[in-house]
Amino acid sequence: MRSSVLRACGGSVAVLGLVLLGGGTAAAHVTADAPGAAQGGYSVVTFRVPTESETAATTALTVTLPNVKSARTEALPGWSAKVDRNDKSEAVAVTWTADPGSPGVAPGQFQRFVVSLGPLPKQDTVSFPAKQTYSDGKVVSWDQPAGPDGAEPEHPAPALTLAASAGDGDDHHAAGAEPTTEDTDDTARWIGGIGLALGLLGVALGIGNVLRGRRS
Repeated sequence: MRSSVLRACGGSVAVLGLVLLGGGTAAAHVTADAPGAAQGGYSVVTFRVPTESETAATTALTVTLPNVKSARTEALPGWSAKVDRNDKSEAVAVTWTADPGSPGVAPGQFQRFVVSLGPLPKQDTVSFPAKQTYSDGKVVSWDQPAGPDGAEPEHPAPALTLAASAGDGDDHHAAGAEPTTEDTDDTARWIGGIGLALGLLGVALGIGNVLRGRRS
């Protein structure tokens, strides 16, 4: 009985090891993440870039976006960002470059690069071909599509699976949409109103406690 349990545990550990190894391999790829991203909507996409080299740092990243009207990068200390639009190919490229004196992304580390963009194309998936540049001059292209059987290539392009469109046209109020000034003002008024109501309630409770204390 005991030997059977040990053999079962050993098999489980072996399977777990394979799963962890597989997860480590996938984690070494440049990936894209945007929870709630929907077709035709605006979203904030985060590109996770690990440094696979053991001797060189990542010093630049270029990501090709689909034909979007808006592409805004998040400020990242030690890095400069530039957005270029190609009118012929109707594509937008965003390039992040480590500032002079910046170490970039050192071996064994990763960095997140964030861009707000939209509207996203009305299709089930969208890919973002990327180029990763190292301090030793090596450039790795992450632009390979998945195989016909779904097999993952050596350098897959970062991709997102998009939810169905929330409505016709450019829906700024879809999940992940960029907030407008009007939305921000409305939110501020709601928060202010709630805060005022809570404050008045607190004052009323305080006065009630004082009056009850005097009566007693």
